[in-house]
Parts: sequence; C-alpha cells; structure tokens
Amino acid sequence: MAFRFPLATVLRFRQSTEKREEIALEKVLLEIASVRHQIEQLSAEIAHAQEAMNQSLLKPLRAIDLQNMLIAVNAIVDHKKALVESLVPLERQRLERMQAYRIAHQGRQMLSDMEHRQHEEYDQVRARAEQKFIDDIFAARSQRG
Repeated sequence: MAFRFPLATVLRFRQSTEKREEIALEKVLLEIASVRHQIEQLSAEIAHAQEAMNQSLLKPLRAIDLQNMLIAVNAIVDHKKALVESLVPLERQRLERMQAYRIAHQGRQMLSDMEHRQHEEYDQVRARAEQKFIDDIFAARSQRG
C-alpha cells in the first residue's frame, strides 16, 4: 500500500497560493527595478544636458536657445521627480506582497513538513512490518528444521 497524505489537496492549494504570491511579488519587484533604471537614465540625461548647457554658455548663444535648453532640462527633472514619487506606492505594494508571500510560504511549509513527517512515519511502520514478516519466516523455518 503506497503512502497517501490526507491533506494532499490542501497542500496543492497552498502551493498554488504560494506560487501566485511569488509571481505577484516578482511583478512588483520588476516594476520597481524598471522605475529605478529609468530614474538612473534620467539622472545621466540631466547631467549630460547640464554639461551641454555649460559648454553652450561658453559660446555666443541666443536667448531662445538657452530658454529651450532650460525647458528641456526642467522637463527631464520633472519626469524624474514623478518617477521618484511613483516609487512610494510601489514600495508599499512590495511590502504588502512580501507579507502575503511570507504568509503563503509559511502555510505551505507547515503542510510540507507535516507530509514529510507522516511519510517518514509511514516508512518506519512499513520497515518494521517487513522486518516482522522476515523474522516470522525465519522463525517458521527454524522450527521446521
């Protein structure tokens, strides 16, 4: 008779819940990484624009060109600020997803541990039964001969 875990259905459900929470957490982490990467790119773009503006100031420059450069830099800075502000709710989501994943993981782990213990107990009982059977055969042969 093969080992059968009575809570196997619950364990599968907990495993799927854990996987779903893990995927949701990964999605938020990827989004955070993407926003941070965009922020880094914008920072480099701002530095490059400021350097270009400083180089332009060394030469004769029309006021409208300088004003356009300032508008462009300010637009990049505003976009960067918006991205930085968008990190706050993403970090909140990350914490929520981490907590949900932790709870799902603990629930699944508890059942996995229970299954493992019951499987070990089953193996021990089966090994004892096999040993008893072998001992009985040995005893029967000893009495015959």
